[in-house]
Amino acid sequence: MIEGLSHMTFIVRDLDRMTAILTGIFDATEVYASGERTFSASREKFFQVGGFWIAVMEGEALPMRSYNHVAFKIDDAELGAYEARIKALGLEILPPRTRVPGEGRSIYFYDEDNHLFELHTGTLAERLERYAKGKAAV
Repeated sequence: MIEGLSHMTFIVRDLDRMTAILTGIFDATEVYASGERTFSASREKFFQVGGFWIAVMEGEALPMRSYNHVAFKIDDAELGAYEARIKALGLEILPPRTRVPGEGRSIYFYDEDNHLFELHTGTLAERLERYAKGKAAV
């Protein structure tokens, strides 16, 4: 039986750069760094973000960008502050996608390894309630 999500792993060229992103944007706490030792496939670091485990491992960047992404829940009132954090790190923020009212707001941004992240203000329950009302985005 699945008990829940264990962790997410991101392969990155620069562990220090990803550390700056995770700590600077997501308020992550670094809980482990392998240094030059490797117990896994490569050097790695572990972080806690909102009680969730994120692993980053040294390796090659994704060959291209896609819409595959991970979304983190934030409060709507904090959207502007998070946008400022992303801009301060020089990361590319995508234009907002078309949405229907009531499904929350988002900021999408890429890191240098082609990972897409989303900061989202809505919940699944809110989105399903809005979709049940019909009338798609234009």
